[in-house]
Amino acid sequence: MSEQEKDQNNAEPQVETVEEQQAAAEAEQAEPTAEEKLAELEAELATVKKALGEADIRAQAEIQNVRRRAERDVQHAHKFALEKFAGDLLSVADNLERGLGALDADDEALKGAREGIELTLKSLMDVFGKYNLEQISPRDEPFNPELHEAMTMVPVPNVDPNTVIDVLEKGYQLNGRLIRPARVVVSKAP
Repeated sequence: MSEQEKDQNNAEPQVETVEEQQAAAEAEQAEPTAEEKLAELEAELATVKKALGEADIRAQAEIQNVRRRAERDVQHAHKFALEKFAGDLLSVADNLERGLGALDADDEALKGAREGIELTLKSLMDVFGKYNLEQISPRDEPFNPELHEAMTMVPVPNVDPNTVIDVLEKGYQLNGRLIRPARVVVSKAP
């Protein structure tokens, strides 16, 4: 063999070994080491743990909010369960008061009827008080649009404007919640 052929033969294995080395280096770069994989998996695990922790906190907060909301709804149900029933009884109280107003206080023949109506009305008002149904009778008080409904305004000398001068129909509140506004006559400047 000539020397040139020997050099070619020797050169070919060297080329192959360089190519093999490059391929091996690329393979090493392409395949992460076990340490790199471990670090990557630990980072992913930390991210998942953090997300689960945040989700758990949100879920606990939501459970607490639902529990509070349910407790508040139950309290309101207990507190205002009588609202419709109480509203229906208001006309009974109004009619008893109208009946008393229609009876002549000086007529001895109607004295027994008057006393009976007064006792019935007092008994009804006691029951209203027992269940926190409060009467609103604002005569001579300043007009309050949250509690009163102005039916008319009348010019009255010597009375401050926006003062309730007459109550046409008393209002009522159940546990601080307005059931019916007081229907009133309000003064205005002459």
